[in-house]
Amino acid sequence: MSAPHRLAVPLALALSLALAGVHAEPVRLPQGASAGPCVEGICEYRLGNGLRVLLFPDASRPTVTLNLVYAVGSAQENYGETGMAHLLEHMLFKGTPTNRDIPAQMKKRGIDYNATTTLDHTDYYASFPADEATLDWVLALEADRMVHSDIAKADLDSEMTVVRNEMESGENSPLRALYERVRSTAYLWHHYGQSTIGARSDVEAVPIERLRGYYRTWYRPDNATLVIAGRIDPQRTLAAVARSFAAVAKPAQPLPAFYTREPAQDGEREVTVRRVGDLRLLMSAYHTPAITHADAAPLAVLDDVLGHIPGGRLHKALVAGGLAESVGVGADALRDPGLFSAQVALAKDGDSAKAQQLLLAQLEGIGAQPVSAAEVDAAKQRIRNAYEQAYTNVSGVAMGLSDPIAAGDWRLYFQFRDALEKVDADAVNRVAKTYLRASNRTLGRFEPSDKPDRVEVPQAPDAASALKGYVGKAAVDAGEQFDPSPANLQARTQTVTIDTGVGRGLKLALLPKKNRGGTVTFSANFRFGDEASLRGREAAGSLAGSMLMRGGAGLSREQIDARFEALKTTARVGGGLQSASIGLHTRREQLADAVALAAQLLRQPAFPETEFEQLRRQAIVGLESQRREPDALAGQALAKHFDPWPAGHPLRARSLDESLAQIKAIKLDELRAFHRDFYGSAEGEIAVVGDFDPETLKRQLQALFAAWKPGHAFAPIATHYTAVAPEQRRLETPDKANGVLIARANVALKETDADYPALVAANYILGGGMKSRLGDRIRRKDGLSYGVGSDLDADSSRDGRDDAGSWSVQAIAAPQNLDKVERAMREELTRLAEGGVAADELRDAVSGLLTQREQARASDATVAVLLSRNLFFDRTMQFSADLDAKFKALTVESVNAAIKRSLKPQDFSVYLAGDFAAGDKPAAAK
Repeated sequence: MSAPHRLAVPLALALSLALAGVHAEPVRLPQGASAGPCVEGICEYRLGNGLRVLLFPDASRPTVTLNLVYAVGSAQENYGETGMAHLLEHMLFKGTPTNRDIPAQMKKRGIDYNATTTLDHTDYYASFPADEATLDWVLALEADRMVHSDIAKADLDSEMTVVRNEMESGENSPLRALYERVRSTAYLWHHYGQSTIGARSDVEAVPIERLRGYYRTWYRPDNATLVIAGRIDPQRTLAAVARSFAAVAKPAQPLPAFYTREPAQDGEREVTVRRVGDLRLLMSAYHTPAITHADAAPLAVLDDVLGHIPGGRLHKALVAGGLAESVGVGADALRDPGLFSAQVALAKDGDSAKAQQLLLAQLEGIGAQPVSAAEVDAAKQRIRNAYEQAYTNVSGVAMGLSDPIAAGDWRLYFQFRDALEKVDADAVNRVAKTYLRASNRTLGRFEPSDKPDRVEVPQAPDAASALKGYVGKAAVDAGEQFDPSPANLQARTQTVTIDTGVGRGLKLALLPKKNRGGTVTFSANFRFGDEASLRGREAAGSLAGSMLMRGGAGLSREQIDARFEALKTTARVGGGLQSASIGLHTRREQLADAVALAAQLLRQPAFPETEFEQLRRQAIVGLESQRREPDALAGQALAKHFDPWPAGHPLRARSLDESLAQIKAIKLDELRAFHRDFYGSAEGEIAVVGDFDPETLKRQLQALFAAWKPGHAFAPIATHYTAVAPEQRRLETPDKANGVLIARANVALKETDADYPALVAANYILGGGMKSRLGDRIRRKDGLSYGVGSDLDADSSRDGRDDAGSWSVQAIAAPQNLDKVERAMREELTRLAEGGVAADELRDAVSGLLTQREQARASDATVAVLLSRNLFFDRTMQFSADLDAKFKALTVESVNAAIKRSLKPQDFSVYLAGDFAAGDKPAAAK
């Protein structure tokens, strides 16, 4: 349900905030409520019981996102309580006397929901198409479970294995394990050093009375902030909040105060984690001030200067230099002093001593090689672009404010953004020399010293002092109120075919509309190659596409990155076996230049030798790292068993060793030859959605793409249903606490089949989320798995013949529980095959599916994908409208008949992977 801990990332990139226009007129306050500050379209209110309410109206997207932030996380846990905040997050989905089955109610209404627990806060969020009744229901639910959640012993017992499984899934990650050990070593006393998932002993032994006491202590209106963003009427919404929450009493007992401060570190520290794996990792962390301190902004810029890829100092020194495969940097921006950390990944046989020496030299040697003004300007531009792009995505506003709220005040987001603009090279060099010092480092080594060198992290002012006199900037203009129904999408879309003399020509779907910030999404796919011409060139086709943004059109990889940043554009130019693609998210003013640059990169790649070797090393290390991963081994076994293709076929499944051999043997000239022999842009599909001029763009697209013909004409490779005999395999993966189950059976199915809508609904009921038959049985009732679900894959083709469908189930669990998971899965498959679905299940499934489809069409990126698929398959948006109608027309009889025709439980192959040997040992021997 939640990621138990988040790796440190720059605040500018971690907070996805959208800005909107200010309220058109003052909001009348409910009785007992008061108004707070408004900044850039967001206004604060407070109820008489202390609940803060932030309203952010935006009419340009037909959705609403609600986020209830409690100022409690792992930092508020005492001895014996570690993991309690996260455990409570799970328990609040177990129900109240009024709302017994919360996941079922959410699913029935088509609400996208989840919760997260972090160091300083716990969030419960929901997103749904704008609807007053749904908003009222969610508000009533949150007010109800704020104080009336059952927190029952039986629910705690059933959820315990699920939480343990979530803990075990994290233990499989070498980076997460190392990160947690570094944090726990860096902090002696402050609870930022303890993992949000908690100690296993605390989680397993927590008395229910203590968990209830923790709930009563922290879940209260004066410790919560409710954020509501999207298509809302502020007046009505505030009144609705008051109706649900005003009656929730503020406890007489004040909130607990925490006063522990981490003392200055007095020497280098080191920690070593030894586990089975195929990567070497290094991490170095340094104590730094809280977000309200003046040094936080230059530290965020330093983060980008060091960690940006490909222009950052660490990437250039370690990855481009051939010593490492990847690097990362993160600067905490928290309520209390956090960590500035850098991590490096090396191949198993990499020179870790040399990499460590160079890493520390880059971090702690900035005094000898100061950061330049040009580096600072480039970093600030990238951060500025990230902020500006976030402004156009109002759906992220509710979640983006969580960290600033927990740090003391939501307006810190804006103040921090403004502080970044004032950072110069002197400030960046000063904080680097102040904090990135050996005596303040946690790599893990402690050595006595006659002259301790200690870094005193200064006390940061409180949020009120830091924000004194702050008013923020002007709000960003909003776009039009757009109706994303299939009929309106079709009516607003211009479809054009450019006859290029190649295949079906170049098809365009252009949907101009006014967006917040003038944003536009550009998606292009260019087709080439057939089965015969592609034989033996699979690796070259894959790697050639990965090289397109690593140098071309006279620009280096770093220059390409800088050019797109200057154009305020998020760009992706790549390719695969039968297609090349361009994906852009940009602004109206930059669209033409961004498209022109992407076209140049597609047509004029440089294929630099150094970047090729870097890419090859990364691919090799990535494959090697999968050798002992349960999900990778199970997936490879399944792929091999279900592979219908003969040796030499372009689509034939390849083992890890075969893939490694291909990558190790391939030459750069093979990539150049693949691009020369296959690439072209005269056949394909381009979909553009957002703020642009269609006529101008059409002329540009014809000039850029119509004349470049592919070397081999495109012909889709046909795929057909193949019967596969069932098999069962157990795959041993030593020292992996989390295991996996993957099951699959082939089904003759395509998207245009009459049974397709019925089977989609059946799969939604079987394994479509936590509230499903598999979720109810394996997670909620049996408490065996943190994550379980099913997928239905249907084929599609232009001629309507391809029918290579499949039904699959996936689950994670402790290895000793995988046999129980398999038994439960087979029982649920049999129950569905023999008993079918019930009327209430089908009603809720159809409601949830239709709501999800409606909400998906509110995203420009999703619409661009839909329009592009329509072009490829010769469809219109009527296909989506017809599918919606077919869902609405489903009956229990039609769904159950389709299930009987397609679901054969005995045909499923099952693959279990995990450390079964360790699971078979007695507890004392583990």
